[in-house]
Amino acid sequence: MSYIPMTEYESADEAVKKEYDDQIFRHGRITNMKRTLLHSVPAFKAYMEWYTLKDLIVPFIGERALSLYAYAISNGNNCLICSTFFRKILIDSGDDPDNPVLSETEKLLMDFGQAVCVNPHKIPDELYEKLKERFNTEQLVLLISFAGIMYATNLFNTVAKVPLDEVLYKYTKNKEGE
Repeated sequence: MSYIPMTEYESADEAVKKEYDDQIFRHGRITNMKRTLLHSVPAFKAYMEWYTLKDLIVPFIGERALSLYAYAISNGNNCLICSTFFRKILIDSGDDPDNPVLSETEKLLMDFGQAVCVNPHKIPDELYEKLKERFNTEQLVLLISFAGIMYATNLFNTVAKVPLDEVLYKYTKNKEGE
C-alpha cells in the first residue's frame, strides 16, 4: 500500500495543475511517482532536474547507454518502479535487459552504476581509472550527479511506497506488478 497518496488533478491547486499538464504535454501521461511528488511543487521540480542531466549526458553516451546506466542503478537499489521503467525502455527498443550485448562504454557505465549501489565508499580505483580514460571531468561530474538523482528517485519511490504504474506491469522481472 502506498505511504503517500497521489495527487488528484481535479482537487489540485493551479501550480500543481500546471506541472501536471506540462507532464502530459511532454510525455503523454504522468507517472505515479510524479503524481505523488506533486504534493510539493519544489520537490517535484528538484526531481525533474533528472531530465536536465539526461539531456546533457545523452549527447556523449547515447540514449541506450543512459538507459542501461539508469537500469543498473535502479536494479542495484531494488527499485521496482525505476528498474521496471528502464526494462520497458530497453525491451521496447529490442534489447534484453537481463542479457544485454554491451559496448565497452556501456559495460563501464553498468559496472559503475552497480558499484554506486553496492558500496559508494568502496568503488574500485580501477573503475575510476577506466572512467577517467573514457570521460572528461565535466562528463564525470554529470554521470556522478545523474547517479545521485537516480539513486534519490529510487529512494523516493521505495520509501513513499509509490505503486507501480499499470503500463509497467508486463515488464517486471517476476510479474510483481500484477
